[in-house]
Amino acid sequence: MENKLCPLEKAVNTISGKWKIPIIWQIHEGKKRPSEFLRGIQQVDRRVLSQQLNEMVADGLLTKKSFHELPPRVEYELTDRGRQLVEILWKLNDWGKLLLASV
Repeated sequence: MENKLCPLEKAVNTISGKWKIPIIWQIHEGKKRPSEFLRGIQQVDRRVLSQQLNEMVADGLLTKKSFHELPPRVEYELTDRGRQLVEILWKLNDWGKLLLASV
């Protein structure tokens, strides 16, 4: 029997991970290199950042472009699916403001 996830479960699983939402918030402004993420998310470990970026590429949220130069350079950019997620996160942010106002 096939194990089917519900759409909401798939969506939540795709953005689960301690640093994925901060990564999306940073990259929605434009292309980023790993070092820029490390500066912007100071608590993240380089290995964990790399793992989460790779997962986001595999999930179709980001593209990864490698430049064949010395020193090696890599850039990440949002895909259309990633930009759709940014719109959803802005709505979730607005909802969070309403929740905070009612406390």
